[in-house]
Amino acid sequence: MEIKQIEQGHKGSFTAFDGEKEAGFITYSMAGTSKMILDHTEVNDAWRGQNVGKKIVFHIVDFARKNKIKILPLCPFAKSVFDRTKEIQDVL
Repeated sequence: MEIKQIEQGHKGSFTAFDGEKEAGFITYSMAGTSKMILDHTEVNDAWRGQNVGKKIVFHIVDFARKNKIKILPLCPFAKSVFDRTKEIQDVL
């Protein structure tokens, strides 16, 4: 599975691809240059139960750490991953 960032101005998404097929994505908006707001997660039915959303969250955390960005998870799914995973809460 490959996760790609797709930017569109101050908004964008991190999208997971299984080969050429889109497995799921998390959309975001940037608040300035140092805060990313995660606002929606969607996983396609064929990939449900395979931790696609969680893999995308972890990819975003790595991106945030490398770029010194803080994350505000407004999306209920992303927030639940942060609430259950102490080792990624440094980017909140």
